[in-house]
Amino acid sequence: MASIEEGGGGGGHKAGPGVKKAKKLSTRIDMTPMVDLGFLLITFFIFTTTMSNPTALKLNMPKDTDKEEEQNKAKESGALTIMLGKGNNVYYYEGQLKVDASGNNFQATTMKKIREEILKKKADVLSRYTRNQKCIDDKLAEYRKKGISDKGLKDAEESCAQEDLVVVIKATDDATYKNTVDILDEMSICRILKYAMVKISPPELELIKKTEEGQK
Repeated sequence: MASIEEGGGGGGHKAGPGVKKAKKLSTRIDMTPMVDLGFLLITFFIFTTTMSNPTALKLNMPKDTDKEEEQNKAKESGALTIMLGKGNNVYYYEGQLKVDASGNNFQATTMKKIREEILKKKADVLSRYTRNQKCIDDKLAEYRKKGISDKGLKDAEESCAQEDLVVVIKATDDATYKNTVDILDEMSICRILKYAMVKISPPELELIKKTEEGQK
């Protein structure tokens, strides 16, 4: 609260006869209520503010095995390998890498256009799918076992339809962190259920280097 304190006469000219001497007034403000209000507001905001939950990027890694031939084992007809190069350069191939007299399936594109290739591969795999009731029942049983209540028949059937589809992502040392995150986001945007980050092989790296050198 504010209060007014009366002070004694201070400096100034001396009053003459018959002139009433003015009293010097001073004001003192009590800050205690304002401090109390400040702490009340802080307490209110602490208890009413929703704390942001930390978000983590989902990342699937290949199964660890001692046998090299079993690493990243996937059905060739449903495999799509995507490699991130320098800048926004992206390279991809379907199935096994073939760069010989019989053909060349090593292709180059950009980050802006890679989604088209992912969706094209997904559509190709889905077009060959025939309904598998056993797979659907197994998926539903798996959901119940894990206590996943928000997934039902539609999710089980989509998972079975994409059983053979797997996207393998490989990044070179020249790939940017942004492009790595963006390509993982593309997996969510395109609803790719099976994907993994894998170390790039020397033949693939050599092809990328030759391609990028030819672009200079």
